[in-house]
Amino acid sequence: MLRPLPRRGNLHRYPVIKWFAEHARKRPFLWSFKRAQVIPALYWGSVISLLPLYGVQLIIAFAAALAFRGNLTIMVALQFITNPLTVVPIYATTAWVGANLMRFLQIGEHLPKAVFYANALFIGGVVVGLIVALMADLLWRFIDWESRLFKARLQHLHRIVHPPAEPVTPSDDSKTP
Repeated sequence: MLRPLPRRGNLHRYPVIKWFAEHARKRPFLWSFKRAQVIPALYWGSVISLLPLYGVQLIIAFAAALAFRGNLTIMVALQFITNPLTVVPIYATTAWVGANLMRFLQIGEHLPKAVFYANALFIGGVVVGLIVALMADLLWRFIDWESRLFKARLQHLHRIVHPPAEPVTPSDDSKTP
């Protein structure tokens, strides 16, 4: 499942990213799965994936990963949310959300219909992207918490099953007065 995603060793396979492969290899934050790199990748990656930028998302995601010090693998993986099978329903949903939000806030009512819906598509992409990012963030935090709890339980069980050995001290019987 992770095979098609970018890693340090396979950057040369990506059409545009390969031009920046050497630059990317020198940036360890692009490959780190620490919270400081995962959270920006989740938020920026989710928003970029739902904006009407189909076709240039990977380039923008790579630039965003560099600019916001996010994990490149996560950011690129999120770009596959919009694919040839999902692009129409996703853009229809984001346009609907954006249009309803613009009408509710009474923004852009005077704009021509095409411009109104183009703006709605971008606004909806940001709003839905932030909602998806928030859900992904909460899921990530839960999984992180659960893994820490599991690790602590495992270490506790290991200490019970394999208690530390008592240090052997020479007995006083061996000494003669």
